[in-house]
Amino acid sequence: MSQRIVVLGGGTMGAGIAYVFALKGFGVDVVDPSESGRDACLRIVKHVAARAVERGGMDAGESLMVTERVNVQKNLSSLQAEPVLLIEAVPEDFALKSNVLNQAQGLHPKVLATNTSSISITSLAQNLDHPESFIGMHFFNPVWSSPLVEIVVGAETATATVDATKELVDIIEKGSITVGDNPGFASSRLGVALGLEAIRMVSDGVASAADIDKAMELGYRHPMGPLRLTDLVGLDVRLGIARNLTQAYGSRFEPPQLLIDMVERGELGKKSGQGFVSW
Repeated sequence: MSQRIVVLGGGTMGAGIAYVFALKGFGVDVVDPSESGRDACLRIVKHVAARAVERGGMDAGESLMVTERVNVQKNLSSLQAEPVLLIEAVPEDFALKSNVLNQAQGLHPKVLATNTSSISITSLAQNLDHPESFIGMHFFNPVWSSPLVEIVVGAETATATVDATKELVDIIEKGSITVGDNPGFASSRLGVALGLEAIRMVSDGVASAADIDKAMELGYRHPMGPLRLTDLVGLDVRLGIARNLTQAYGSRFEPPQLLIDMVERGELGKKSGQGFVSW
């Protein structure tokens, strides 16, 4: 069995997933059709590895080995078949995810996974040849420091796939929770509810974004406030999840107009340099 994994999508999440597996000795191929996406992926991996050296987590030689384990590719055609894991980390759009998964299944991975934070695993599996090998692996941002992976089990996901996924999560030294295939799973449903209410509070003039975050960090011991976290996740991603959850659960997840307006202005959070925080 090849100790290689494949990541589809070279954005922040894809680069983070690549890094944590490369850190544990896996060879990683990151596939992104855009040159800018491939360049950004390598830049993120090198930056995180360099920061680890600065903090004393590894030496320069180890850092170089980690970055050299990550290769970027324009498409799937040159990749070795049967990786231990193939995971997509493309934007939160059903049609896009379904398309890339259908293309990628031809590599016959042991585990075929999606990093979706809200889309139904069972729905994504409908057009796959082997839905029993398909599962949700919801990583959290930033992947290299967040200790959790949410494992989402679809209607046809085999027990052997669940076990293999848990083993991979153990190897990269993350904790895991296993949840059923309900809209928003566990983490997104809770996290989005809190984030949307915080945005409504800003819109209502209850307090500044900084003070709302401070209330949750100091008053409830959250490591990061809901508005700064929304910036980190991406306001466009939050909006997409909120709309998915509104379809499933009704008006309690209706996105606030402020969130819609900020996305329309291109204020997407950290990735654009401006959101509820100026980055």
